[in-house]
Amino acid sequence: MTDGQRLFVGGEWVEPDGGFYPVTDPATEETVGLAPEAGPEQVRAACAAAREAFGAWSRTSPEERAAVLGRAAEIIRGRFVPYAELARAETGATTGTARAMQVGVAAARFRRYATVEPAEWAIAPQINEAGPIGRASVMGALAVRQPVGVVTCITSYNNPWANPAGKVAPALAMGNTVVVKPAPQDPLSVYRMAEALEAAGAPAGVVNVVSGRSTQVGEAAVASPDVDMVSFTGSTAVGQRIAEVCGRDMKRQLMELGGKGAAVVFDDADLASAVAGIGTTFSFYSGQICTAPTRVLAQRAVYDRLVEQLAAYARRLKLGDPREADTVVGPVISAEHRARVESYVELGRKEGATVVTGGERPSPERGFYVAPTLLADCANDMRVAREEIFGPVVAVIPFDEEDEGVALANDSDYGLIDYVWSGDVARAFRVARRLRAGGVGVNTVGRNMEAPFGGFKKSGVGRDVGSYALHAYSEVQAIVWPG
Repeated sequence: MTDGQRLFVGGEWVEPDGGFYPVTDPATEETVGLAPEAGPEQVRAACAAAREAFGAWSRTSPEERAAVLGRAAEIIRGRFVPYAELARAETGATTGTARAMQVGVAAARFRRYATVEPAEWAIAPQINEAGPIGRASVMGALAVRQPVGVVTCITSYNNPWANPAGKVAPALAMGNTVVVKPAPQDPLSVYRMAEALEAAGAPAGVVNVVSGRSTQVGEAAVASPDVDMVSFTGSTAVGQRIAEVCGRDMKRQLMELGGKGAAVVFDDADLASAVAGIGTTFSFYSGQICTAPTRVLAQRAVYDRLVEQLAAYARRLKLGDPREADTVVGPVISAEHRARVESYVELGRKEGATVVTGGERPSPERGFYVAPTLLADCANDMRVAREEIFGPVVAVIPFDEEDEGVALANDSDYGLIDYVWSGDVARAFRVARRLRAGGVGVNTVGRNMEAPFGGFKKSGVGRDVGSYALHAYSEVQAIVWPG
């Protein structure tokens, strides 16, 4: 026995077959704790436990399930400070981000799905005329929502609270059971979430958590015959491999994949607003977020001013210890990822881009820091403009006319979130409708947490958030009877 974290399988805290591995604080390179390495048989056992628990849990009333989620929300709020400190240490997020956007959002999501309106559960009854076969009569037809079954939730490293909560809470609300496979870099927070759900009264097997650095852990959680659906947040490449496995067994999928968000800035835009919005790429999760506006398309008349103001903005941001209140830019998740981001900056130089600011390794001797970096003189066919870097790097590309800006924005494998800045609101909304993206921000990078979230093209499959998540984690069943 060690002091490492145990797996959570079938309501029991289980010693991992593969031992433990260290979780590293990206800011200090110190060990935060020891995470468990599940063996494939333990993962299959977790899926089997979820299958066994599904029948009883799916038959509980929505009100009973909501009560568990509500109690979990209160437990998370009651442990807010230690949970946020752990999240900060695991991810390198600033204290403010860990509190508000990680643990705070997770608690809000559990509370949201504990207070579901009745209209969100059901589909309005329909009365239909009989078809061309059989006697002419009126048939009653009722469409109802049923849980999918066992859901494997594979979550991202950039937010080990809000991302899993956004999967687990609506899945449980709909009567599903879950097996959560957290990102290997920061799984400890997800085990704290499991503790909160256990304390809130979630029955054994309804929630299971298995972690590990080996790809076998995720593969077993996807391939298990006990699993009916996979909800995944991560890279497009991994999502494609998961989709292949799901396709063979006709498993439901909800995929939030990569992004290369275009920010189309017209010459009548409020540049201060555009700079502040685009500048979140440098600071929010240190650019490790798929919704970031990393590809800026600037109309020629404002191109130089926008580049100048973005560079000045980036230089003002304090980079350093995320525990300090005035820190804005923390580290990226690991040394390996830092090297990846730095390699893209060097690639941009070789492709002909100008490094306006950043591009060098910052001064802290410890920690995986990347300076906010702005690349100008870019073209849309450069790899730095086409591939997801997932770091505090912004590429700026000029355009002349509206049609060209739209064409450049749509010339991407990705289509998650795009942005438009213009003083002409009619033009902004006209352009937004032409963009091939699952979401478009008009003069803002803000999110409405009831609006559907998901991507076009290689940015994903399906939609969640708000009532859309209830739809995502349910099947529609038709019940028909004689009139």
